[in-house]
Amino acid sequence: MATPLSASRLVKALRDEGLEVREYRNWRTHNRNGKGPWGPVNGVMIHHTVTRGTDHTVELCYEGHSTLPGPLCHGVIDKEGVVHLVGNGRANHAGLGDGDVLRAVIDERALPDDNEADTDGNRHFYGFECVNLGDGRDPWPEAQKLAIEKAAAAVCRAHGWTEKSVIGHREWQPGKVDPRGFSMDTMRGRIAKRLGRKADGPTKPAPKPPARYEPFPGADFFRIGRESRIVTAMGKRLVAEGCGRYKVGPGPRWSEADRQSYAAWQRKLGFTGKDADGIPGPTSWKKLRVPDV
Repeated sequence: MATPLSASRLVKALRDEGLEVREYRNWRTHNRNGKGPWGPVNGVMIHHTVTRGTDHTVELCYEGHSTLPGPLCHGVIDKEGVVHLVGNGRANHAGLGDGDVLRAVIDERALPDDNEADTDGNRHFYGFECVNLGDGRDPWPEAQKLAIEKAAAAVCRAHGWTEKSVIGHREWQPGKVDPRGFSMDTMRGRIAKRLGRKADGPTKPAPKPPARYEPFPGADFFRIGRESRIVTAMGKRLVAEGCGRYKVGPGPRWSEADRQSYAAWQRKLGFTGKDADGIPGPTSWKKLRVPDV
């Protein structure tokens, strides 16, 4: 049994194992602790998502859905081997499972058959959802399997557990099949070898791509009736610069409030008279740095 890792300790453990980790939105305070206890923690559970695509899956695992609120796990492992952290605390991933399995995990001994659903797994297990359709045909790239190995080993190393503290959802809850497409015994063998040596150490973070800004669409673009995401993005930047003159918004439809807000921005830049009429020009637009939408 162990006290759950703090958000900072979890990030450090994963990165020290050589993983690329991305922190999604407010994951550090995103949990289901108000619905039940979190901890003591006893192991790591591996799932597949039955989804395709990283961005969609990460958002789904953070938000959840109408019948199962998020977070749906602690981390999403994509096919390139990146870990996207979406929750810190109790998460809706394990559900009810077999208490005999939990006792075997705690004792780090061979797992019995999972033939009951009598124990709250969300309290006791870290959960990693892995992007895969789970149909037996969707491939598991080696980069993804390596990341599963590293993520599980990182948590085990942080708690002083062995590979026997790592299970698949199918080994916990009767009727589940995930993760489908590789053997959990083989994965535990990989984790054991990794735990037998020092962690790889943190990798250098990938350089951030240069920021991309929306090119000036031309003064004629800004006219009554124009509706575009560019207008919304512009309005948000004007608000950020302290030039917002909106009662409601900003929104996608060009309006008098947009013109007045942009005029305030032009005056902030030192323009006067006709040069501060609220219609964007190339110089003021470039300085506003509207994100590329």
